[in-house]
Amino acid sequence: MSLPPEKASELKQLIHQQLSKMDVHGRIREILAETIREELAPDQQQLSTEDLMKALRRRGIIDDVMKELNFVSDNVDQELPSSPKQPVCFTERPSTLLKKSDGTRMADSTTMLSISDPIHMVLIKTDIFGETTLVASYFLEWRSVLGSENGVTNLTVELMGVGTESKVSVGILSIKLEMYPPLNQTLSQEVVNTQLALERQKTAERERLFLVYAKQWWREYLQIRPSHSSRLVKIFAQDENGINRPVCSYVKPLRAGRLLDTPRQAARFVNVLGYERAPVIGGGGKQEQWCTLLAFLCRNKGDCEDHANLLCSLLLGYGLEAFVCVGTKAKGVPHAWVMTCGTDGTITFWESLTGHRYIHRATNLDEAPVAEQPKPLYPYRTIGCVFNHQMFLGNCQPSDSVEICVFDLNDESKWKPMSEEAIKSVCAPRATTSLPPFPPLCASSIDASVTSNEIEMQLRLLVSEHRKDLGLTTVWEDQLSYLLSPALASYEFERTTSISAGNEEFQDAIRRAVPDGHTFKGFPIHFVYRNARRAFATCLRSPFCEEIICCRGDQVRLAVRVRVFTYPESACAVWIMFACKYRSVL
Repeated sequence: MSLPPEKASELKQLIHQQLSKMDVHGRIREILAETIREELAPDQQQLSTEDLMKALRRRGIIDDVMKELNFVSDNVDQELPSSPKQPVCFTERPSTLLKKSDGTRMADSTTMLSISDPIHMVLIKTDIFGETTLVASYFLEWRSVLGSENGVTNLTVELMGVGTESKVSVGILSIKLEMYPPLNQTLSQEVVNTQLALERQKTAERERLFLVYAKQWWREYLQIRPSHSSRLVKIFAQDENGINRPVCSYVKPLRAGRLLDTPRQAARFVNVLGYERAPVIGGGGKQEQWCTLLAFLCRNKGDCEDHANLLCSLLLGYGLEAFVCVGTKAKGVPHAWVMTCGTDGTITFWESLTGHRYIHRATNLDEAPVAEQPKPLYPYRTIGCVFNHQMFLGNCQPSDSVEICVFDLNDESKWKPMSEEAIKSVCAPRATTSLPPFPPLCASSIDASVTSNEIEMQLRLLVSEHRKDLGLTTVWEDQLSYLLSPALASYEFERTTSISAGNEEFQDAIRRAVPDGHTFKGFPIHFVYRNARRAFATCLRSPFCEEIICCRGDQVRLAVRVRVFTYPESACAVWIMFACKYRSVL
């Protein structure tokens, strides 16, 4: 039985897709490498096709493929056996295996041309101490490969610096793009160029319209109260490349998969990412730079806005109604934090730099207080606006003080909203002006046990050398060091959940380990980096820790314990505890 040409082409495509799904090409490459390494004679230059087929049969690859290749026709809901040695027959079965609408087929070139998301490339420099620096961030338009012959094209792009150096070239990058598996039909370069030109035109028009709307919204906001001009209402923010983007585009719901189980654990993850303000050349105020999520995660540190955007995205992913707040803290310092609105009206502030949570209770100035109101625990003083991926609201209450602010976001007399349609036009997923979809979080590549041991051994060496310089001997007590572990685990648990647990057992164990007439001292400290020498220098700046490390007396025994807690994207919390016990001499 012969198939029409179009059906034969379709069948080939289905077979190719099934082979790709089974990773047949990868398995063949592995077998080929093994066969060449184990069976090819030294004087034999190449492997024959017959030898390769024998190796494939011997390892069952061909049998596996023949068992798996079962397809369903789109015209008749029937199964076509794939073995050419058997007679062709048809059997009735439900038509649910392969259909054009179920996403099991590879997209054709026309469909791929409509995918406007660029490839985001980030260049990071890491020094010998593990400190990272963001060098370049580039959005690659990859669709030129759809119009190239054989699905292969070579590109050369110039990488520019970031922040204040965004106009300075840092190097040239040569890129080879190849479509795999190859497309059945490529497009003409003219079609590709036309599509890209139309998208650029559409993007420019959307950005122009949003800018016109934003200016009109700002004029209306100032007409409410002239003093609004001094409030921190942030509509646009520059990314690492110096491009102005609507702040709503920096936030999108982000699911952490199985890497983070709870919103509070997500807050702890964001907290242990390093804090670093954008560098400023010369004097003046703070440098304006909000990082895209990929650039922030790649360098594992960023400013308060980067932390707030990431935490808000994660909380949205957990189904909470979350917003980034832009305002000030003590002494009028600009700051960004996160707010969640509960279904019962509870307003919770999340400080992304520390992981702390605060419940907001507005102070009503019209009512005489029954008793003197305690000062709020949170560090925030004023608030100018709140936003997420769908909403932007400017604070238009008479006072922008957080303490007396009412967070009824549906009350337009207190919060002036932007049009959600206008925001959607430039910030919605797949909008040509928005940032590409956020990448999924990566599991940690750090071995917590190994890293903990390495840092602990380095600290022991540093302490011994320091005491030797002071003319002191050092005797370590391994059992006492081990007893410090529960305390470190308890500290991290408390940072994550705000619940204290396990201290009773730790204190009881220490009492049993310290003989009568002896004194015990301990000093815990927390870091978000794994540089032992840097951590030791910081510890020595604490008078209490220095007193333990430089302890003098009778029967002095020292202990140190390190516990590394890993989080996604190679972020980690490092807890260190120095301790000593000695005989008290009066």
